[in-house]
Amino acid sequence: MQAPEVRRATAAALSTAAALGLTADEATVLNNSNKLTLRLLPCDVVARVAPAAEQVAQFEVDLARHLVASGCPVAAPDPRVEPRVHERDGFVITLWTYHPPVTPHEVPPADFAAALERLHTGMRTLGVAAPHFTERVARAQELLADRDRTPELADPDRELLAETLRTAGRLIAERGGTEQLLHGEPHPGNLLTTERGPLFIDLETCCRGPVEFDLAHAPEEVGDHYPDVDRELLRACRLLVLAIITTWRWDRDDQLPDGRRLATEWLARIRAAPAHDGLDIATENAPGRQR
Repeated sequence: MQAPEVRRATAAALSTAAALGLTADEATVLNNSNKLTLRLLPCDVVARVAPAAEQVAQFEVDLARHLVASGCPVAAPDPRVEPRVHERDGFVITLWTYHPPVTPHEVPPADFAAALERLHTGMRTLGVAAPHFTERVARAQELLADRDRTPELADPDRELLAETLRTAGRLIAERGGTEQLLHGEPHPGNLLTTERGPLFIDLETCCRGPVEFDLAHAPEEVGDHYPDVDRELLRACRLLVLAIITTWRWDRDDQLPDGRRLATEWLARIRAAPAHDGLDIATENAPGRQR
């Protein structure tokens, strides 16, 4: 969000919390991407604020409640208020439990893999409708085809990304594999280190696909600790995810800080790596999606 919108979103979150009986005098920005994430004080609650047109907030709240009840490692809505979406001044606001970070902030690969496996196990028990991961590929392809939205992308690079999406998508389809509900973007930026252990956040990105698609967002070492991984499928998923997030960085409306530098670096990785090579993209993907 741009600065004027951040101010309006922050005011909406503070007003919403106060109307619900929480003492909220100030706010600290925890993350600013396609959503604004705030820590409201002194009530110590996390507010996630998005433009009202984004209607997936209730899905995220409901899914989090079900997963928490199943013992999955996810952050929960704040128990002091009703777990629902609040609307104010053109924004939708959800309120979540705040977890103070603990050290070390980086989750060891084995713990990361164990937490993700627990999440996948819980997700398999839910009959939740979610888009297939290939819809994300289709959106990236539409962006590449729209030169008005990607005016700075050179034609050779545009074709490279389009071909990578086609090639990696075909490899994934050929490998097959069991599909299920996924987090969608379980990179380190969506995993909190807390006293309760690692907890996943940002469940709005859920989709359906093989678990290797989720693992493609995690540091490469995480896949070494996750059981029964199809290595060829994982490598194809890593290439696909890299092509998708590189495409997003060329969107003229992309607001990720230093996004063009990342886009250029990721293009170089794609050029240098044949489709069978594995790529660790998680660290620089962590700041957020910012589609």
